Amino acid sequence: MRIEHMALWAADIAVLRDFYVGWFDAQASPIYRNAATGFESFFISIGSGPRLELMQRPDVNAAPLEFALGYAHIAINLGTDEAVDLLTAAMSSQGVPVLSGPRRTGDGYYESVILDPEGNRIELTS
Repeated sequence: MRIEHMALWAADIAVLRDFYVGWFDAQASPIYRNAATGFESFFISIGSGPRLELMQRPDVNAAPLEFALGYAHIAINLGTDEAVDLLTAAMSSQGVPVLSGPRRTGDGYYESVILDPEGNRIELTS
């Protein structure tokens, strides 16, 4: 068994697709549309791990919360501490919010935490 994909509801899946493709060299599937429900989605692939499905529907609304039960973050392993430093600096210089790091965590990870355009937390790890 393995996790095949995880999904996020989004206000604008095209903006999120462009963010993940642009910053993480991800591949995006063609858009899927269900005309009857207004549902649309893209699958995002980063490397060989589980895919991320970005979904939207006109009747789905949510106010982002800093902390709530359920989804907490996505972690993307960049391979080296230097890669974390470089990508964090590049993202910061382009206005991507950096919440913390780069730093070594108490459990041994080297990481920074950034936000995607819709406020989803992403850990950049080595």
